[in-house]
Amino acid sequence: MATTALITGASTGIGYALSKCFAADHHNVILIARQEAKLRQVAAELSGQFGVSAKVIVADLANPDAPQQIADEVRQDSLQVDYLINNAGFGLGGKFVETKLPAELEMMQVNMVALVHLSKLLLPAMVARRHGKIMNVASTAAFQPGPLMAVYYATKAFVLSFTEAIANELAGTGVTVTALCPGPTRSEFQQRAGIENTRLVKGKLMGFMSSEAVAQIGYRGLMQGKRLVIPGLINKIGVQSIRLSPRRVATQIARMLQES
Repeated sequence: MATTALITGASTGIGYALSKCFAADHHNVILIARQEAKLRQVAAELSGQFGVSAKVIVADLANPDAPQQIADEVRQDSLQVDYLINNAGFGLGGKFVETKLPAELEMMQVNMVALVHLSKLLLPAMVARRHGKIMNVASTAAFQPGPLMAVYYATKAFVLSFTEAIANELAGTGVTVTALCPGPTRSEFQQRAGIENTRLVKGKLMGFMSSEAVAQIGYRGLMQGKRLVIPGLINKIGVQSIRLSPRRVATQIARMLQES
């Protein structure tokens, strides 16, 4: 029986690259994103190139009703989700006192609440079958506070903590949960977050990985049942150095990278 992966944020970046990883490995895919035209283009590409079923569900995860809408449509089509990839997310740069509250509330909804909601809706069936995997896309930003991107960094810290906790709870159930923590990655993220002119982006103070490379490493880690996947040697070293550094120092370094 063919297995199926549900991937949020599947139209661009890491989500698109992960969709290709699953399709190339002969898994059917359910693609979730806001951009219907782009999503249908991706679905046609994957089904044409790899011969898999590629279902499109247009949904904006900033809408609190979207996770239930997605789960209802999956159930109505009698589909079984074997792999849940909570990839959708976005960032926002700037001082917290100056950034716009509606954008931050949307970011919290997409990055955290929708991720938890979809997991809550789809995980019980995986546990009942004693088979399934969840990937939650966090970030190396999860390991320290992030001045000038305070809410974004905090959302990713939440994702990492939540993932590691439920991975522990699910030990022995046949279901694994993986946190993928990429560092700087070439995608549309920087433009949407408004951080194109920061030292991190303009100066390339840390090596940017491609979305394809991040996805391939994440996919392998997911299939191996790893709880934490940090793609790239520089990112692994960076995370370890953060863990060993005083919190004040790590926070100041994060600010330096986010300054223009």
